[in-house]
Amino acid sequence: MNWLKEDDLATIYGTPGPASLRKVADRLTPEYARFIEAARFCVLGTVGPEGTDGSPRGDDGPVVRALDEKYLALPDWRGNDRIDSLRNIARDGRVSLMFLVRGSGNAIRVNGTARLTDDAELRQSFAHNGKLPRTVIVVQIGEIYFQCARAVIRSGLWEDRDDSKGLPTPGQILANMTGGEVGGDRYDAEWPERAAKTMW
Repeated sequence: MNWLKEDDLATIYGTPGPASLRKVADRLTPEYARFIEAARFCVLGTVGPEGTDGSPRGDDGPVVRALDEKYLALPDWRGNDRIDSLRNIARDGRVSLMFLVRGSGNAIRVNGTARLTDDAELRQSFAHNGKLPRTVIVVQIGEIYFQCARAVIRSGLWEDRDDSKGLPTPGQILANMTGGEVGGDRYDAEWPERAAKTMW
């Protein structure tokens, strides 16, 4: 196996074209703001002493809110309470966000730094049916740009299809990992009701 070094990459990939370089902004432009407002889903990437973490984030409206042209607010709704991403942010603020908008081939990428807050007024501004996020992630945009659509096109991501047939369920995964102590058919059967009650 030939392991490449950074110097090898320029020989293989060459120099990026003007469009690849000039699409990068250091704040929300009106065009990028429209994408962010339309996105109900993003992946949050963080880094900490134990390594990296990628966490899916979603909402029934915009997944983040622009506080101004430099700052985004991401409410931390109910999850698995592992707080891997939050722990990383508390120790190392470097973050990346990748936003997807259903039907669009483009992904919007944000790299920046984040901090956590439990500010009561900000949390209250995200109230959903009387429920509040426990914390809010505030991201300072370092750079924002769109990723070309090739990956989404290659994957057929928005085609009318279901690739999940035959995949193991969470209950099956847990049962296998714990020797049957956790998970199983009952876990899967109870999940939809449990999720509906703890969505926010």
